[in-house]
Amino acid sequence: MRVWAKDLHNFTERCISTAGASPDHAKIVADILVAADLRGVHSHGVNRLEMYVGELLHGEVNGKVTPTIINETDSIACINGNNGLGMVVGKFCMELAIKKAKSQGVGWVVARGSNHYGIAGYYAMMASEQNMMGLSFTNTSPLVNPTRSAKPALGTNPISLAAPTTSSDPFVLDMATSAVAVGKVEVHDRKESPVPLGWGCDKSGNLTTEPKEILNGGGLMPLGGAELTGGYKGYGLGMMVEILCGILSGSNFGLDIPPWRKGKRSNANLGQCFIAVNPELFAPGFGDRMASLIEQMHSLPTVHRVKLKCSWLGSQRKGLRRNMKRMELNYMPILSTH
Repeated sequence: MRVWAKDLHNFTERCISTAGASPDHAKIVADILVAADLRGVHSHGVNRLEMYVGELLHGEVNGKVTPTIINETDSIACINGNNGLGMVVGKFCMELAIKKAKSQGVGWVVARGSNHYGIAGYYAMMASEQNMMGLSFTNTSPLVNPTRSAKPALGTNPISLAAPTTSSDPFVLDMATSAVAVGKVEVHDRKESPVPLGWGCDKSGNLTTEPKEILNGGGLMPLGGAELTGGYKGYGLGMMVEILCGILSGSNFGLDIPPWRKGKRSNANLGQCFIAVNPELFAPGFGDRMASLIEQMHSLPTVHRVKLKCSWLGSQRKGLRRNMKRMELNYMPILSTH
């Protein structure tokens, strides 16, 4: 289904506002959800709208509160999201981190009392747009089985880094520390097709290719899959994110985080981490070196004559800079509940 991005944005903004968010906060949510769709990350775009609206209607999230600073120095800060919308908390925190980095070289901000904030890359790119490196992390509801565990205990705990270059596009890493997003398992479930071995496990912790076994009492595998294929490394990365977000901020962590689903639940109290760095204070010419590194990767010989890409697609980036009236996208509903 083809829709105009502006229409999708307006629809999303109206839904969030009608559900109880302030107009300014509804706009932030719409900005980030539509940005995800424009990048082709539909699992974190407007497909999630029902979940955010449900949280507001059930009183699980406060759509009108603003984050507050608990304590801070010139270069760091700890924020209370006050159970507000995760996108509002994330934007507030990265803006503060960027402000601190401009004067101190580095800005490091953590938040507790937050909620799901959409794509991690959005916040990292806020920094790269101002010629800084940006990093963003969040913990999430338990969906991933740690290595050798028969029970999910960590979230997909994404990692994002955006680095500016003197070429047209920044380098952007935005990835989960699980082997795959749960939405991909759901797609296979609807198609009644098996998933690749290493994506998930059943309720006993054994690897399975059956989507229903993963979704109904099972869990996702860490990045790398089984222990034999390096899954313990993904487990370690997930733990790193949990430490940076949950432990450092004083939020919920691990098994304390309630599942994100339809219906009434306790406050998520997610932890998040945002870092902005001025790279030019380390060694001049960062952007040129980044452009050179990316060009090295792009010029490597490839398999099956497929062009190698390691940076965010320029066509997507240019599209975001166009007037919203002119943007159109192919919208594919996923209807994920995780």
